[in-house]
Amino acid sequence: MKALTKTDFHFDGQKSVYHGKVRDVYNINDDLMVMVATDRISAFDVVLPKGIPFKGQVLNQIAAKFLDATSDICPNWKLATPDPMVTVGLKCEGFRVEMIIRAILTGSAWREYKNGCREICGVKLPEGMRENERFPEPIVTPTTKADEGHDLNISKEEIISQGIVSAEDYAIMEDYTRKLFKRGQEIAAKQGLILVDTKYEFGKRDGKVYLIDEIHTPDSSRYFYADGYEEKFEKGEAQKQLSKEFVRQWLIEHNFMNEPGQTMPEITEEYAESVSERYIELYEHITGEKFDKAVEEGDINARIEKNVSTYLAGRK
Repeated sequence: MKALTKTDFHFDGQKSVYHGKVRDVYNINDDLMVMVATDRISAFDVVLPKGIPFKGQVLNQIAAKFLDATSDICPNWKLATPDPMVTVGLKCEGFRVEMIIRAILTGSAWREYKNGCREICGVKLPEGMRENERFPEPIVTPTTKADEGHDLNISKEEIISQGIVSAEDYAIMEDYTRKLFKRGQEIAAKQGLILVDTKYEFGKRDGKVYLIDEIHTPDSSRYFYADGYEEKFEKGEAQKQLSKEFVRQWLIEHNFMNEPGQTMPEITEEYAESVSERYIELYEHITGEKFDKAVEEGDINARIEKNVSTYLAGRK
């Protein structure tokens, strides 16, 4: 199976390109963004050496679906999806924070809690909580976006006092975060899933706050299966989940957490295909729709270039 791990397009009106861990973002005339969801996969802030077939399509199509399903809550950047792996939208000035919201104590928050931490990003946590236990109500634990390496936890008060985001804009972002998460939980519940935690990114354009980037994908979110959640929690068993956490756990089992001296384990074709199947499984569970694989014949780059160029030409 083919995987798209690198792009180098030159679209009409292109001003610049940013190659992120997973997405390649092309700036068109300082007005539009062409965001290509590649098949790269990252964990522990490092890109794995092998791409995951159809991962980019899964992420792009889930994000597009949920951007459309939440556009009544807040304005978002999306204009069109001219290719299964591409979203074109409005260029916004991104805030240098990620709004992370958590309904359940798990993942990195649990690892910190287990080590004695009782406050995350200025939010005090109750004593006596167990792994995968629900918080009394969802908590917002923002991080600052680092240019490289790990994003850093930060409190609302620090964000405002350091002038990273104004108090007014932060209030809007937090309000949108809670409302988007509630909608995401409701949609997940209809599919027999629990939206455990997620992250949102926001930007500004013409004085207005927009939701940007992806939303409710397995890269930005964690889902548990609702069926069996309570029973597994009571027994202290691991939850059955749909998220990228299974990749992180596989790396941990192979002694890799991107710490000094650690070596990335080999990513075999078989493992890459198994990860691809998990991503497709999540797509079908969360959307309730069958995943329609984009045609693999020919060159993926050529297909994307043709589809995006046709769309941009049509906007003139």
